[in-house]
Amino acid sequence: MSRLTRRDFLKNTMAAGVASVFASPYSRVLGANDDIRLAVVGTGGQGSNHMDYFNKLPGVRVVAICDVDKSHLDSSASKFEKKYGQKLTTYADVRRLLEDKSIDAITSATPNHWHSLVTVWACQAGKDVYIEKPVSHEIWEGRKMVEAARKYNRIVQAGTQRRSSEAYRNAFEYINQGNIGKILWVRGLCYKVRNSIGKVSGPQPIPQSCDYNLWCGPADREPLMRKSLHYDWHWVWNTGCGDIGNQGAHEMDEARWALGQKGLPQRVISIGGRFGYDDDGETANTQIVFFDYKPAPLIFEVHGLPRKKGINARDIYRGIDIGFVVQCEDGYFAAGTAGGWIYDNNGERIKQFAGHGGGEHHQNFIDAIRSRKVSDLNADIKVGHISAALCHMGNISYRLGRTMPTEEITETIKGNNEMMESFERMLTHFGVNDINLEKTPATIGPMLTMDPKKEEFVGEHSKMANMLIKRNYREPFVVPDKV
Repeated sequence: MSRLTRRDFLKNTMAAGVASVFASPYSRVLGANDDIRLAVVGTGGQGSNHMDYFNKLPGVRVVAICDVDKSHLDSSASKFEKKYGQKLTTYADVRRLLEDKSIDAITSATPNHWHSLVTVWACQAGKDVYIEKPVSHEIWEGRKMVEAARKYNRIVQAGTQRRSSEAYRNAFEYINQGNIGKILWVRGLCYKVRNSIGKVSGPQPIPQSCDYNLWCGPADREPLMRKSLHYDWHWVWNTGCGDIGNQGAHEMDEARWALGQKGLPQRVISIGGRFGYDDDGETANTQIVFFDYKPAPLIFEVHGLPRKKGINARDIYRGIDIGFVVQCEDGYFAAGTAGGWIYDNNGERIKQFAGHGGGEHHQNFIDAIRSRKVSDLNADIKVGHISAALCHMGNISYRLGRTMPTEEITETIKGNNEMMESFERMLTHFGVNDINLEKTPATIGPMLTMDPKKEEFVGEHSKMANMLIKRNYREPFVVPDKV
């Protein structure tokens, strides 16, 4: 009988599905004075910032990095060594990194379609995880991340940094004390100019430095039908979630936090489209989503075109371009990335809550690793999951929608005052950007009903909607039903 080597075992296991490799998690027991050995997965964008953020924290050492693009991997390793005098172990395949038992935790800034799987695998391997927003690419897999964190007793922090903002925390306490009356509604705002990604006539070459099979991972391995592989994946459904799930994931989380809602709403409807150019992007660059929370709704707005055609300035609502507004009976709180002001209903300033949001978020993750208390986290994975699921709910309604003349959209939503206000401002946004809605009409999705406990759609349109809460994973990159 031939002897099965460890290498053969790993090879065979990968072919069957790699999740089982990490079924018996290992975690190094940390003493109070031990360094936390950290690895960064995905170094091309935000991951390079993770390398700096965490390596500068007391008692933390970045010891390894992983990236499927060798040019990113080599460049990041070289810059890090020059800056800190530390050599890094480098990996192309995250599965090999997770076998390293000396690594205590990972951070991940991969494309969205990898977020859930890398988190589940890391939990199974006994690693704590800091995962970038949105924490998931679909609703179902976000719940699996929560289950994995709990099953393997892992500390998993969502990268929604403003959950660590004292300014927001203090403002919400002020509002909840009734100082400006009860909350009527909250608007999340993502007004960020996004230019065309161009249009190609056929499949584009994959960068030679990139392992495209690993890059696709759980997603469909489709021909590259856009000019740039990197970053522009945000605007393609196979890998991204549009700006509502990109920049908007932060503001969605803040808006939900302001409302004090811990679960999903019962209903959602979206209006939007991709306007101003004909390119290879699929996601909406202009969008409104209405979340029917009780007693006060959440309305989210994406304006991806400039404040006016020909200029590069962002649109503004009550002085805010990226942030949120909490409207109460006797005033409102308007907040951007560095705190905000309480105003009365005449627009006069009442009280300021200042401070950059999120400066201590990375330290909060490290502190929770040492305490081993999920309750110490400012943005536990369950918090990240619910906020990401809101982004997905809005996109699902949009993706099931149909184009409709402006008059018919107005007639459809005329009983919803908050959505009508947003839609009227959307029309103004189109007008100053010379968008002809007769040639490129907006899309309105169906009003979908959600069962918040099951995190599944019910009722009319639910069969189609539920087809979009979980993707068909590509072997062997499968988020398991049982983590």
